[in-house]
Amino acid sequence: MSTQPLIGQSVSRLEGHLKVTGKAKYAGDYTTSGLLYGYIVNSTITKGKITAIHTEEAKALTGVIEVFSHENKPSLAWLDLKYADMDAPPGTVFKPLHDGDILFNGQPIAVVVAETFELARYAASLVRVEYEEEHFETNLKNNLDKARAPKVGLATLLKPLPPKPVGDFEKAFNQSYAQVEAEYCHGTEHHNPLELFATTTVYEKDGKLTIYDKTQGTVNCQVYVANVFGLSFKDVRVISPYVGGAFGSGLRPQYQLFFSVLAALQLKRSVKVMLDRHQMFTFGHRPPTIQHTRFGADKDGKVNALNHSAFAETSQFEDYTEVVVNWSHMLYPAENTLMEYKLVPLDVYSPLDMRAPGGSTGIHAIESSMDELAYKLNIDPLELRIINYADRDVSVDRPYSSKELKECYLQGAAKFGWANRKPQPRSMKRGNKLVGYGMATGIWEANRLPARAEVAFTKQGKLQVKSAVTDIGTGTFTVISQIAADELGLLLGDVNFSYGDSKMPFAPIQGGSFTIASVGTAVREACKALRKKLLKKAQKMEGSAFADASIDDVVFREGAMYRKDDPSIFVKLTTVIDANKGRPVKTTNFAVPNVFKLKKYSRATHSAAFVEVEVDEELGVVNVTRALTVVAAGRIINPKTARSQILGGMVWSISKALREETISDYNLGKYMNPNLAEYHIPVHADIHELDVMFVEEKEEILNELGIKGVGEIGLVAMPPAIANAIYHATGKRINQFPIHLEALL
Repeated sequence: MSTQPLIGQSVSRLEGHLKVTGKAKYAGDYTTSGLLYGYIVNSTITKGKITAIHTEEAKALTGVIEVFSHENKPSLAWLDLKYADMDAPPGTVFKPLHDGDILFNGQPIAVVVAETFELARYAASLVRVEYEEEHFETNLKNNLDKARAPKVGLATLLKPLPPKPVGDFEKAFNQSYAQVEAEYCHGTEHHNPLELFATTTVYEKDGKLTIYDKTQGTVNCQVYVANVFGLSFKDVRVISPYVGGAFGSGLRPQYQLFFSVLAALQLKRSVKVMLDRHQMFTFGHRPPTIQHTRFGADKDGKVNALNHSAFAETSQFEDYTEVVVNWSHMLYPAENTLMEYKLVPLDVYSPLDMRAPGGSTGIHAIESSMDELAYKLNIDPLELRIINYADRDVSVDRPYSSKELKECYLQGAAKFGWANRKPQPRSMKRGNKLVGYGMATGIWEANRLPARAEVAFTKQGKLQVKSAVTDIGTGTFTVISQIAADELGLLLGDVNFSYGDSKMPFAPIQGGSFTIASVGTAVREACKALRKKLLKKAQKMEGSAFADASIDDVVFREGAMYRKDDPSIFVKLTTVIDANKGRPVKTTNFAVPNVFKLKKYSRATHSAAFVEVEVDEELGVVNVTRALTVVAAGRIINPKTARSQILGGMVWSISKALREETISDYNLGKYMNPNLAEYHIPVHADIHELDVMFVEEKEEILNELGIKGVGEIGLVAMPPAIANAIYHATGKRINQFPIHLEALL
């Protein structure tokens, strides 16, 4: 019986049972003898200076070990570069406890270390801080006059600035047969993964550190800790096999890591620091953004003028940027364009990549503008997209490596029943509910980064795979195992994948939908090299039937190596290992993308979202009753985990469009709903019929596996599709997210 290929099969998550039974250990679950607990004190003002910290009352409590602040911190790195990380934007990186200056509300200013968590938390409440307050600004809309172009840095490589103007936009727009002009706004959003940020730093006998951290990059945190605290990289080990959601919040080392390590090094004890839910609102977030669009088209619906401007929040110390305005010209080949993106520095912490950063923001404005244009032209919104379909990315004059967006449109429309849509707003009802149909296009970049992987075949007949990559709940563990098993023709149970450990081979931070394209490619290349090594070992065996065989002459399956020209001739891989004196045969591969080849193409994942909403005519309550997302993402390694990713993005789309926002009090300069009771997200009753389709797409440029990522694409198209469906149902165009029911009354 031959081994069936695992790539393309819907395999359940290999670690799923551990997670649902509570056996999977997260960063905050680890313990060790003599473990101490830290609780962080946060600033209660938004800007100013600390004039005094009174810790006497806290330190007088039995069981309180120490209180660390800027007044008694140890010697730390002073160079900004030492605090930088793989996701750091241009600017001056925030350095905890650097001095007494307060840069944002909730800034961590001290940590209380005690024998129990409860005692540390109580003692932290006794720390009194005196401040000298200064004037602050946290309101984006009131400070647009301070908008400026972003600084250019290494981040620009993955987050390109807007393209230069093309043609004469103003003239073309003014002469357009149909014109739309609108402003789009969304407020602050916070990641709010279920797992709280936690770090357990184990101080080993030899002074080395083993750190269990919630992160999307073990190597990223290892380098950060070593640089900041002046340690050797080999003396710092960061482990993070299970992550309870992150959505971008773990791309950068968060401040609990700094405080846990600081306390452990100073006290020479193991220390755990965990943030509470309120503190999860004191670091990165999706930045509030104000967008302006002006789209023009001729009478046949051909878009001839595109203007997209965005003004986004950043901190006073870093220039966090997103790709917001670039997408429209990638999708729609207008001959006249004007794209602008500016930042407004405010007294807040630096924003941080949050699932589909920039894409979920910009596509809202683009696709709602296209919807409005369709109504002005009296053209079906889907037909308008097809009229303006482009096989080439005219914004940079490059072909797409692959693009099956049109199939997303056609197959999605057929499955959803788009033809049943009545064109006029408020023309469809179901009882006392107004019914609306909406659709939108999605696009997200398809990237690949360098990564290393190690593979070894052992005498037990197991393939050991190693990578420092994390699995933030996306199914990485399972999918990488599938790739490795197929390359050696093994059963899934014969693959042992070790991951989430900085001592493993290098992997980039896990984000941007590039993990499998990067690490999966490294694993595949390492397995290919291992096959050649195994063949060479087999050729050296006495009386080998493979002496004259090349790698193209053999096939690996069922734990053995077979000759293609005579399948009756084979050798078990364990026999090859025995001939190698029982030593594993292993190899390491560093897979680096061919940037010169990749630069010749635009690379993107595409989608089309179709949505049905019901709006209560009297109460304005909106329900997303049906939704379909159709995705073109190259080869799908595991349809089950890929579908799960898209479904998660669809649920989040409902949250983004109708529920989710962090509310600010600009007089206080702080967030007012830092909890899950008042930070509204969907519950089971909000979720109805959601469906996902993948269209066939052949990708041959990005990587040999033919894959693109699916982590972000599920969140970009559906929010504007919801807004468009609400317009179709009610005749009201609401351009601010989330859409509140009072706007529909």
